[in-house]
Amino acid sequence: MYAITIPEPGGPEALVWDEVPDPVPGEGEVLVEVVASAVNRADLMQRQGFYDPPPGASRYPGLECAGRVVETGPGVSGWAVGDEVCALLAGGGYAEKVVVPAGQLLPVPAGLDLKRAAALPEVVCTVWSNVFMVSHLRPGETLLVHGGSSGIGTMAIQLAKAVGAKVAVTAGTKEKLDFCAELGADILINYRDQDFVEEIERATDGTGADVILDNMGAKYLDRNVRALAVNGRLAIIGLQGGTKGELNIGALLAKRGAVTATSLRARPLGEKAAIVAAVREHVWPLIDSGHVRPVVDRELPMSEAAEAHRVLEESGHIGKVLLVTP
Repeated sequence: MYAITIPEPGGPEALVWDEVPDPVPGEGEVLVEVVASAVNRADLMQRQGFYDPPPGASRYPGLECAGRVVETGPGVSGWAVGDEVCALLAGGGYAEKVVVPAGQLLPVPAGLDLKRAAALPEVVCTVWSNVFMVSHLRPGETLLVHGGSSGIGTMAIQLAKAVGAKVAVTAGTKEKLDFCAELGADILINYRDQDFVEEIERATDGTGADVILDNMGAKYLDRNVRALAVNGRLAIIGLQGGTKGELNIGALLAKRGAVTATSLRARPLGEKAAIVAAVREHVWPLIDSGHVRPVVDRELPMSEAAEAHRVLEESGHIGKVLLVTP
């Protein structure tokens, strides 16, 4: 098969479409013929040499995919050759085939194109696990989503609105904010010329955000704490603004707040399977019914993964960028 390899860390040009050995499914695994994968910020970090796959995972980038089951390993039940699936991966999505633990497979939602299903697993599992399983967003509460027009952001808006929450977003252009509004966002903040702490305070009559989904890390840490409501929950899922920040514990105590930081990739298989099962139970019906949908900016041939990485680095996209196999 062919896959995107990274012979040496570097810029987008470090990604090489090369012939490699076919993977073989082991106990509890299935082999999926990949139709499409999706690009995530973590892939850019891996390409740069900053985010290695966990032990035992594929060395090729790609944290989610969609395709068809072509082989099942020993001990697999509930899946058969020919099933159309999408999958949460620890790596290997930028390839023509990938091995997946059976507990990380999801059926393609009703009425959804197989390729577009590749835009779902990583974002839905990230949003559901952080906003709902960890931060317990409830109807009537306010969720602040940084990077509202990203793949994560566009999904977070839709799921929060589906449960009856109010949604605030930050983004850097009017076009992106307008798109967030179309998805249901109530409070639109241009981070280039507005202070999100002030805007949240104004929009909530001084109450603050009950849950904040943050992709920035250190750069926003102090302001995120200030933007929290009493009993607020800050969920950090990205480090685009750095890894080390100063936390005002006094301010956090005054808010009786909580700060969590999670990632999906390195979690044990059992934890990933539990998240995937919760997503299938709670989110898949919303996608099946059309109330929630993946947002796809563009599709590119998988052999042009370097161009897809440039698109993400330039941050002009809205939603997900897909890589499609030949």
